[in-house]
Amino acid sequence: MELRKNPNITVREARIYISKQHGIGQRTVSNVISEYNTNKTVTSPCKTRIRTSFKDKFDDLQINTVRFYVHSFWFNKTIPTLDKILQAIKDDDTLPDISRMNLHRLLKSMDFVYTKRNRNSALIEKDEIVLWRRRYLQNIRKYREEGWHLYYLDKTWVNAGDCTSKTWVDKTIKSPRDAFLQGLTTGSQNPSGKKNCVIIMDNAPYHSVKKEKIPNTTTKKADIIKWLQEKGEVIDQPMVIPELLDIVKTLRPQYDKYLIDDLAETHNRTILRLPPYHCELNPIELAWANVKDHVKKNNPSYKLSDVKTLLLEGIERVDENM
Repeated sequence: MELRKNPNITVREARIYISKQHGIGQRTVSNVISEYNTNKTVTSPCKTRIRTSFKDKFDDLQINTVRFYVHSFWFNKTIPTLDKILQAIKDDDTLPDISRMNLHRLLKSMDFVYTKRNRNSALIEKDEIVLWRRRYLQNIRKYREEGWHLYYLDKTWVNAGDCTSKTWVDKTIKSPRDAFLQGLTTGSQNPSGKKNCVIIMDNAPYHSVKKEKIPNTTTKKADIIKWLQEKGEVIDQPMVIPELLDIVKTLRPQYDKYLIDDLAETHNRTILRLPPYHCELNPIELAWANVKDHVKKNNPSYKLSDVKTLLLEGIERVDENM
């Protein structure tokens, strides 16, 4: 409106006015005017792109497939180089495309390290991951042989004991025998806890809350001394931080515990933690991957209502023979 009231305003003054009114740079206004003068039309300016990470292309099951390919080279007694792994991924139509540099980043995020070993540069897993996996497999085999009940946890699960908090009860039934003689029941049964139970879970942050913080190299010296004294240690001579942390290291196994482990122990339950980056060891992950695959293959409309229907269909398809 201001421009119409002042038809004799210069282009420069108009550019400054539009820039202030719309909160955009004068250069942008100048480019739009230039484009209109040239093409007699103005295109919509490019919006900021939402850049997706290469990790977003890979779900848990596909990441596990990459891990399998790396191990397959070891099984065949060959060295898994980056080029060999990249070629294996390219040959697999179920895996998304990835550049050589992003594959390098992906492998690092999966806790693989590239190291020099026996005169050959090779990609290997960190020792702690190897040990964690072997201990897990040994423990799970032992629990199965002993007949323990195994409960796997994940983000999507339903406990067998889930039920409504209130229900109708027939107060005229005095005992199970009384119910039997009248041809009735004692009502709904309460969920029963089983002995010798193992709860298998991943290392999500909400599963890994420590009972207390153990001093480390970033802890102040005064706080380390205070922690040691609270544990009954006598610090009667000057010590440097490495010496104090060496004492902490001997006490760590006694106090480095998770809150959820103690909670489970009070109910006579055992916690077994999955090794990192090993979703294939959790059957729920495999079932969930099957459900998502059903949705992806049968979702032409991209409508939320249709996705819900496909989701329920996918869950119905999950069985012991999946």
